[in-house]
Amino acid sequence: MTLVKGAAALLGAASLLPLASPAVAEFHDVEKDELKFGFIKLTDMAPLAIAYEKGFFEDEGLFVTLEPQANWKVLLDRVIDGQLDGAHMLAGQPLAATIGYGTQAHIITPFSMDLNGNGITVSNEVWAEMKKHIPTGADGKPVHPIPASALKPVIDKYKAEGKPFNMGMVFPVSTHNYELRYWLAAGGVKPGYYSPENVTGQIDADALLSVTPPPQMPATLEAGTIYGYCVGEPWNQAAVFKGIGVPVITDYEIWKNNPEKVFGITAAFAQENPQTAIAVTKALIRAAMWLDENDNANRAEAVEILSRPEYVGADAEVIAASMTGTFEYEKGDVREIPDFNVFFRHHATYPYYSDAVWYLTQMRRWGQIAEAKADGWYDETAKSVYRPDIYLEAAKSLIDDGLASEADFDFATDGYKAPQSEFIDGITYDGRAPNAYLEQFPIGLKGEQKVVGSNVEG
Repeated sequence: MTLVKGAAALLGAASLLPLASPAVAEFHDVEKDELKFGFIKLTDMAPLAIAYEKGFFEDEGLFVTLEPQANWKVLLDRVIDGQLDGAHMLAGQPLAATIGYGTQAHIITPFSMDLNGNGITVSNEVWAEMKKHIPTGADGKPVHPIPASALKPVIDKYKAEGKPFNMGMVFPVSTHNYELRYWLAAGGVKPGYYSPENVTGQIDADALLSVTPPPQMPATLEAGTIYGYCVGEPWNQAAVFKGIGVPVITDYEIWKNNPEKVFGITAAFAQENPQTAIAVTKALIRAAMWLDENDNANRAEAVEILSRPEYVGADAEVIAASMTGTFEYEKGDVREIPDFNVFFRHHATYPYYSDAVWYLTQMRRWGQIAEAKADGWYDETAKSVYRPDIYLEAAKSLIDDGLASEADFDFATDGYKAPQSEFIDGITYDGRAPNAYLEQFPIGLKGEQKVVGSNVEG
């Protein structure tokens, strides 16, 4: 289903529009006011749904259509060819397209949509085997976070029996792919490499990762085609509710407050429609603020909106299981994770260069970037895709409108976060030194190494 609020209908009912509170924002002199945005049916598309439902787009003089897309490739292609003006995207998509991995196109992002929000789920049968290698706490429940070293004996057993251990992720340049690989490698499991000649990502792999669309993850797991997967919500909690699988770890536990989706537009769109890009970013920032304000007080309403068929279309109970600050692992094992979904806290919406560089390091680590790159290349690429200049213009405008305060935004940053060490393996990430970061991993390409045939050389 497509959602649309047409200009004619809206203008005819202008007197009925809600105020932007506490001040009424003046419309930007936008170059294009009728826009179509795409999304995938995941809870982290929420800023788009809320900006639409709460009239934040309208407050900026924008008349927006929201349209669900079949998969991430279709979504990206439709942004590139102009059928969509912008979209909810995997953070790796604008970067990969800009460097020419897969599709070649200059895509940018002025807005990071959220932090965290993903999980890794395994089948009941695999979980039963994993539990033999997981200590329990005083309450009798498994001690978290659960490392992939608990999965390694299960994979080794499957290999010894001649059975490939198949796992699903949503797209080759998705956060889910890199998080699943990160978790596996941290536990001593090789997730496989890419090369220019072999883009399966399964070269020298212990676990074989392949693409499965998010809504199909639970059914594919139940059918036995895959034994586990990494996906966003509500598709981990759906496995729990169906009784077919167990989420073993969230991405919050793999990398605390990791960046997840972004809002992507073409560089050409931003250049041709600069005021429109700012206006869209303003509306999305307001939506993110609404989602997190007053300690997530609006999340119950957000869950109801997202459960509608035109958005995520999953049961409200399933969406609420993670969206309201809890997460259920093994059935009945509900734990508090207040930051499982973050939309504005911790400067979640700021498009940090260091976030972009992390994705590029993972592309290099697993061979999607086949050749070594200098640190300066990572910096230049990040700055060509992530656009805090647009974001900060939108932030300043919101402050001028009386809708936000200066303290809400990270005006002091140079775009790089301080080194981060809250990863499951304890390795410290400094976005200013990507090659030194890669050198720390026992599994993964580093230095001048490259994949040649089925071997790592160099």
